[in-house]
Amino acid sequence: MQKTKNSIEVKDLVNEAKLFCQEQSNVNHVDLLGVTDGKAVGTYVEHKFKKFLSDKYDIEIGNSAAGIDLPSKNINTDIKVTSIRQPQSSCPYKSARQKIYGLGYNLLIFVYDKIDYKNTCNLQFLNCTFVEMYRTADYTTTKRIIELLKDGAGKEDLIAYFEDRNIPGDEIAYENLANEIIKTPPIQGYLTISNALQWRLQYSRVIDLKNLINGVINIDWRK
Repeated sequence: MQKTKNSIEVKDLVNEAKLFCQEQSNVNHVDLLGVTDGKAVGTYVEHKFKKFLSDKYDIEIGNSAAGIDLPSKNINTDIKVTSIRQPQSSCPYKSARQKIYGLGYNLLIFVYDKIDYKNTCNLQFLNCTFVEMYRTADYTTTKRIIELLKDGAGKEDLIAYFEDRNIPGDEIAYENLANEIIKTPPIQGYLTISNALQWRLQYSRVIDLKNLINGVINIDWRK
Protein backbone atom coordinates (compact mmCIF):
# COMPACT_ATOMS: atom_id res chain seq x y z
CA MET A 1 0.00 0.00 0.00
CA GLN A 2 1.29 3.43 -0.93
CA LYS A 3 2.06 5.58 2.07
CA THR A 4 -0.08 8.72 2.39
CA LYS A 5 2.00 11.88 2.15
CA ASN A 6 1.65 14.66 4.68
CA SER A 7 0.34 18.09 3.82
CA ILE A 8 2.90 20.89 4.01
CA GLU A 9 2.92 24.20 5.87
CA VAL A 10 5.32 27.15 5.59
CA LYS A 11 7.29 26.00 8.65
CA ASP A 12 7.82 22.65 6.91
CA LEU A 13 8.95 24.41 3.74
CA VAL A 14 11.55 26.39 5.68
CA ASN A 15 12.81 23.26 7.42
CA GLU A 16 12.97 21.28 4.16
CA ALA A 17 14.94 24.11 2.52
CA LYS A 18 17.49 23.77 5.32
CA LEU A 19 17.73 19.99 4.85
CA PHE A 20 17.99 20.42 1.07
CA CYS A 21 20.93 22.84 1.41
CA GLN A 22 22.68 20.45 3.79
CA GLU A 23 22.25 17.53 1.41
CA GLN A 24 22.96 19.25 -1.88
CA SER A 25 26.07 21.07 -0.65
CA ASN A 26 27.69 17.63 -0.28
CA VAL A 27 26.64 16.19 -3.66
CA ASN A 28 28.72 15.93 -6.83
CA HIS A 29 26.51 17.70 -9.39
CA VAL A 30 28.13 16.14 -12.45
CA ASP A 31 25.31 17.37 -14.73
CA LEU A 32 26.46 20.94 -14.06
CA LEU A 33 30.15 20.42 -14.87
CA GLY A 34 31.20 23.21 -17.22
CA VAL A 35 27.77 24.87 -17.14
CA THR A 36 28.11 28.65 -16.95
CA ASP A 37 24.49 29.65 -17.67
CA GLY A 38 22.97 30.83 -14.38
CA LYS A 39 19.46 30.19 -15.64
CA ALA A 40 20.33 26.54 -16.34
CA VAL A 41 21.77 26.14 -12.85
CA GLY A 42 18.67 27.77 -11.37
CA THR A 43 16.32 25.46 -13.26
CA TYR A 44 18.36 22.44 -12.16
CA VAL A 45 18.16 23.43 -8.48
CA GLU A 46 14.45 24.31 -8.67
CA HIS A 47 13.58 20.91 -10.18
CA LYS A 48 15.66 19.10 -7.57
CA PHE A 49 14.01 20.98 -4.72
CA LYS A 50 10.50 20.42 -6.08
CA LYS A 51 11.20 16.67 -6.30
CA PHE A 52 12.72 16.79 -2.80
CA LEU A 53 9.41 18.21 -1.55
CA SER A 54 7.04 16.09 -3.63
CA ASP A 55 8.75 12.88 -2.47
CA LYS A 56 7.71 13.73 1.10
CA TYR A 57 4.60 15.87 0.89
CA ASP A 58 1.30 16.18 -0.89
CA ILE A 59 2.16 19.52 -2.50
CA GLU A 60 0.98 21.42 -5.55
CA ILE A 61 3.86 22.07 -7.94
CA GLY A 62 3.41 24.95 -10.36
CA ASN A 63 4.92 25.70 -13.73
CA SER A 64 7.59 28.33 -13.16
CA ALA A 65 7.22 29.52 -16.76
CA ALA A 66 3.52 30.26 -16.26
CA GLY A 67 3.30 31.19 -12.59
CA ILE A 68 4.84 30.68 -9.17
CA ASP A 69 6.55 27.41 -8.27
CA LEU A 70 4.52 26.42 -5.19
CA PRO A 71 1.09 27.98 -5.79
CA SER A 72 -1.11 26.33 -3.15
CA LYS A 73 -2.92 28.89 -1.02
CA ASN A 74 -1.17 27.95 2.24
CA ILE A 75 2.33 28.02 0.68
CA ASN A 76 2.05 30.63 -2.15
CA THR A 77 5.81 30.74 -2.72
CA ASP A 78 8.10 31.27 -5.68
CA ILE A 79 11.57 29.71 -5.69
CA LYS A 80 14.51 31.85 -6.76
CA VAL A 81 18.01 30.45 -7.31
CA THR A 82 20.88 32.87 -7.81
CA SER A 83 24.68 32.97 -7.77
CA ILE A 84 26.49 34.75 -4.93
CA ARG A 85 28.41 36.63 -7.62
CA GLN A 86 25.26 38.60 -8.46
CA PRO A 87 22.35 37.70 -6.16
CA GLN A 88 19.42 38.76 -8.30
CA SER A 89 16.76 37.36 -10.61
CA SER A 90 13.97 38.48 -12.91
CA CYS A 91 10.29 38.57 -12.04
CA PRO A 92 7.20 39.17 -14.25
CA TYR A 93 5.98 42.77 -14.03
CA LYS A 94 2.32 43.27 -13.19
CA SER A 95 2.00 46.82 -11.89
CA ALA A 96 3.82 49.50 -9.94
CA ARG A 97 1.68 48.53 -6.96
CA GLN A 98 3.97 45.49 -6.44
CA LYS A 99 6.88 47.82 -5.76
CA ILE A 100 4.93 49.42 -2.91
CA TYR A 101 2.75 46.60 -1.56
CA GLY A 102 4.82 43.56 -2.49
CA LEU A 103 4.77 40.84 -5.12
CA GLY A 104 1.68 39.07 -3.76
CA TYR A 105 3.51 35.86 -2.85
CA ASN A 106 6.38 34.64 -0.68
CA LEU A 107 9.92 34.08 -1.94
CA LEU A 108 12.32 31.25 -1.12
CA ILE A 109 15.78 32.30 -2.24
CA PHE A 110 18.74 29.93 -2.65
CA VAL A 111 22.12 31.65 -3.09
CA TYR A 112 24.91 29.35 -4.26
CA ASP A 113 28.55 29.35 -5.24
CA LYS A 114 29.38 26.87 -8.02
CA ILE A 115 32.88 25.38 -8.06
CA ASP A 116 34.04 23.03 -10.81
CA TYR A 117 36.93 20.63 -10.35
CA LYS A 118 38.25 18.08 -12.86
CA ASN A 119 35.51 15.48 -12.31
CA THR A 120 33.25 17.10 -9.74
CA CYS A 121 30.94 20.07 -9.43
CA ASN A 122 30.14 21.47 -6.01
CA LEU A 123 27.15 23.72 -5.33
CA GLN A 124 27.81 25.36 -2.01
CA PHE A 125 24.61 26.97 -0.73
CA LEU A 126 25.86 30.08 1.03
CA ASN A 127 22.49 31.59 1.92
CA CYS A 128 18.88 30.48 2.01
CA THR A 129 16.22 33.05 2.82
CA PHE A 130 12.43 32.93 3.09
CA VAL A 131 10.72 36.29 2.56
CA GLU A 132 7.05 36.58 3.51
CA MET A 133 5.00 38.34 0.87
CA TYR A 134 4.35 41.42 3.03
CA ARG A 135 8.12 42.11 2.99
CA THR A 136 8.58 41.74 -0.79
CA ALA A 137 8.12 45.41 -1.70
CA ASP A 138 11.00 47.69 -2.69
CA TYR A 139 13.10 48.87 0.26
CA THR A 140 13.85 52.43 -0.84
CA THR A 141 10.38 53.15 -2.24
CA THR A 142 8.51 51.97 0.86
CA LYS A 143 11.00 53.67 3.19
CA ARG A 144 10.56 57.02 1.45
CA ILE A 145 6.75 56.74 1.26
CA ILE A 146 6.59 55.94 4.99
CA GLU A 147 8.77 59.00 5.66
CA LEU A 148 6.60 61.22 3.44
CA LEU A 149 3.42 60.11 5.23
CA LYS A 150 5.07 60.70 8.61
CA ASP A 151 5.88 64.24 7.46
CA GLY A 152 2.23 64.85 6.53
CA ALA A 153 2.45 64.32 2.76
CA GLY A 154 -0.77 64.36 0.78
CA LYS A 155 -1.84 62.92 -2.56
CA GLU A 156 -0.03 65.52 -4.68
CA ASP A 157 3.22 64.96 -2.77
CA LEU A 158 3.00 61.23 -3.39
CA ILE A 159 2.28 61.73 -7.10
CA ALA A 160 5.27 64.07 -7.34
CA TYR A 161 7.41 61.38 -5.75
CA PHE A 162 6.18 58.76 -8.26
CA GLU A 163 7.03 61.12 -11.11
CA ASP A 164 10.45 61.95 -9.68
CA ARG A 165 11.32 58.25 -9.30
CA ASN A 166 9.82 57.26 -12.67
CA ILE A 167 7.54 54.71 -11.04
CA PRO A 168 5.81 52.83 -13.92
CA GLY A 169 2.31 54.16 -14.58
CA ASP A 170 0.25 57.00 -16.00
CA GLU A 171 -1.61 59.87 -14.28
CA ILE A 172 -4.64 57.70 -13.46
CA ALA A 173 -2.46 54.92 -12.03
CA TYR A 174 -0.55 57.47 -9.93
CA GLU A 175 -3.75 59.00 -8.55
CA ASN A 176 -5.25 55.61 -7.68
CA LEU A 177 -2.02 54.52 -6.04
CA ALA A 178 -1.71 57.73 -4.03
CA ASN A 179 -5.30 57.39 -2.78
CA GLU A 180 -4.64 53.79 -1.76
CA ILE A 181 -1.43 54.71 0.07
CA ILE A 182 -3.16 57.45 2.07
CA LYS A 183 -5.91 55.00 3.03
CA THR A 184 -3.59 52.00 3.56
CA PRO A 185 0.05 52.94 4.19
CA PRO A 186 2.57 50.34 2.99
CA ILE A 187 4.76 48.16 5.23
CA GLN A 188 8.54 48.43 4.92
CA GLY A 189 9.79 46.09 2.18
CA TYR A 190 13.29 44.63 1.89
CA LEU A 191 13.85 43.77 -1.79
CA THR A 192 15.50 46.01 -4.35
CA ILE A 193 13.19 46.16 -7.39
CA SER A 194 14.20 47.89 -10.60
CA ASN A 195 11.89 49.95 -12.81
CA ALA A 196 11.55 47.75 -15.88
CA LEU A 197 8.99 45.87 -17.94
CA GLN A 198 10.27 42.84 -16.06
CA TRP A 199 11.22 43.50 -12.45
CA ARG A 200 14.82 42.82 -11.53
CA LEU A 201 14.86 41.60 -7.93
CA GLN A 202 18.09 42.04 -5.97
CA TYR A 203 18.62 40.08 -2.77
CA SER A 204 21.77 41.40 -1.08
CA ARG A 205 19.75 43.22 1.58
CA VAL A 206 17.57 40.27 2.65
CA ILE A 207 20.42 37.75 2.81
CA ASP A 208 22.30 40.07 5.17
CA LEU A 209 19.46 40.70 7.65
CA LYS A 210 20.49 37.84 10.01
CA ASN A 211 16.93 37.29 11.28
CA LEU A 212 16.67 40.82 12.65
CA ILE A 213 13.43 41.61 10.76
CA ASN A 214 10.08 39.87 11.17
CA GLY A 215 8.95 38.31 7.91
CA VAL A 216 12.47 37.57 6.63
CA ILE A 217 13.85 34.19 7.74
CA ASN A 218 17.55 33.65 7.13
CA ILE A 219 17.91 29.86 7.20
CA ASP A 220 21.24 28.70 8.67
CA TRP A 221 21.54 25.16 7.34
CA ARG A 222 24.95 24.65 8.92
CA LYS A 223 23.39 24.28 12.39
